[in-house]
Amino acid sequence: MTTTEEFPAGVAIVTGGTGGIGSVVCRVLATRGADIAVVYRGNAGRAAEVVQQIRALGRRAEAYQADLSDLDNVRQMVERVRADFETLHTVVYAAGPHVHMRYLSKLPASELLEYLQTDTMGFYHLVTAALPALRESKGSIVACHTAGLARWPARDALSVVPKAGVDALIKGFAKEEGRYGVRANAVGTGTVEAGIHFRALELGDFDEHYLRVATANTALKRIGQPEDTAEAVAFLASNRANFVTGQTLMVDGGYSIG
Repeated sequence: MTTTEEFPAGVAIVTGGTGGIGSVVCRVLATRGADIAVVYRGNAGRAAEVVQQIRALGRRAEAYQADLSDLDNVRQMVERVRADFETLHTVVYAAGPHVHMRYLSKLPASELLEYLQTDTMGFYHLVTAALPALRESKGSIVACHTAGLARWPARDALSVVPKAGVDALIKGFAKEEGRYGVRANAVGTGTVEAGIHFRALELGDFDEHYLRVATANTALKRIGQPEDTAEAVAFLASNRANFVTGQTLMVDGGYSIG
């Protein structure tokens, strides 16, 4: 394995690697010199496509299936990655279920609990399974969460509440794991023209009026692209940010500043 200017030797795990943002994170990290473990839950065909795209960039890549809500399953996935690549230098959490827009007053407790288990606990399982390897490499954790943590978007509780847990865990891991050289940061993503965005339009959770309002609520008066988030992830994961930990970089076009 080779050492690059931006990343140490080894591999970056990207969960949600088949998604609209996650797949672009995979490609951007690869262009910066990282080998990639593409982690997916159910879309094996799309995972194979992303692997081929990374290999076409001259980097190593393999696909791994994992259900992040199952800690034993996640541990097994991390061990497979380590067996294939030896060293793990980065874990990127770009996973998460499709979020249905619900007012809190109309949100069933069972539905919120399901999202907390899938999203917040999924992130916890991933990081705790990877920590031994990250301590060895003095590696990095980057979570993609939401700009809604800074400015509440009505009906977005199924995104914001679980991601608030992810954000708290980021700060906790940064505080407690810094003594081992492990960094933990997050990207607060605004409205992005990516897979979940188009899925929400199909299901009627978003409509053109919602998008016009979302655009008007940003300082830059536009919605984001997946590359915007991916570039921020690449920076926070890289050696360029080696004195940055416990932070959230809002990539939201200025939505969070009001």
